[in-house]
Amino acid sequence: QVQLVESGGGLVQAGGSLRLSCAASGRTFTTYSMGWFRQAPGKERDFVAAIRWSSGSTYYSDSVKGRFTISRDNAKNTVFLQMNSLKPEDTAVYYCAASRFSIPTMSSNDYGYWGQGTQVTVSS
Repeated sequence: QVQLVESGGGLVQAGGSLRLSCAASGRTFTTYSMGWFRQAPGKERDFVAAIRWSSGSTYYSDSVKGRFTISRDNAKNTVFLQMNSLKPEDTAVYYCAASRFSIPTMSSNDYGYWGQGTQVTVSS
């Protein structure tokens, strides 16, 4: 059974950094893609970043491009989201997700496995 466990959220001042981790277990993910999504109160769940596990190709939303970096550690079956230059509008619950599509998409509907989420709060 696939399990995704996020960690690393917290409270940070604007301009600061956080690193989120997503530990994946339950199968081999080399043919999967992994994504990070976020959901602010009263808003829809939005795409943040994704990575093709096999090649390491990365994809970002325009709102985080240049500030966030997604990466993976094959040996540890873990995906990371390094978040720099954080802004108050980055405040949300961040979710890790896994998709059976090897090429990542930005649609949450394409991701069949989700973690429990981790809160990121950026104060101004």
